[in-house]
Amino acid sequence: MQSTVRRVLFVCLGNICRSPAAEGVFRAAASQVGLEVHIDSAGTSDWHVGAPPYAQMQTAARQRGYDIGNLRARQFQRVDFDRFDLIIAMDADNLSDIEQVRPQGNETAVRLFLDFAPDTDLTDLPDPYYTLDFETALDLVERASQGLLAEIVLNQVVTCNK
Repeated sequence: MQSTVRRVLFVCLGNICRSPAAEGVFRAAASQVGLEVHIDSAGTSDWHVGAPPYAQMQTAARQRGYDIGNLRARQFQRVDFDRFDLIIAMDADNLSDIEQVRPQGNETAVRLFLDFAPDTDLTDLPDPYYTLDFETALDLVERASQGLLAEIVLNQVVTCNK
């Protein structure tokens, strides 16, 4: 189960719903198969820095067996390109914001999360902070997490998305 991806960062807008959910779900999925991966999450905005995940997201995640209550929001930083092997954006706007701060010459892979769940026919993971549909968001996070896990285990993650 060797892979070059050992450090994964999930990124959404505020780091209180989608990306902490992805962090928690993917951490559980990786643990189940014994994959040692450093997993973190961040937001492109600084609106919620230091805050825990949104209460409704915590509740929905906890009902599925994921405890994300200890996570705290942080803002995505330029140095994250050096800290992580794979950066995963929750939607196209997040991806664009991430790419705008990419250091010149850096080739860290940046992908959309739902690229790992192509059967959904979606590119953007809807933000439950606005839609209030935490169940559908978690369904998508679980599906994409399984797809990501499969790609990492098979060592087929694309290395750069420029």
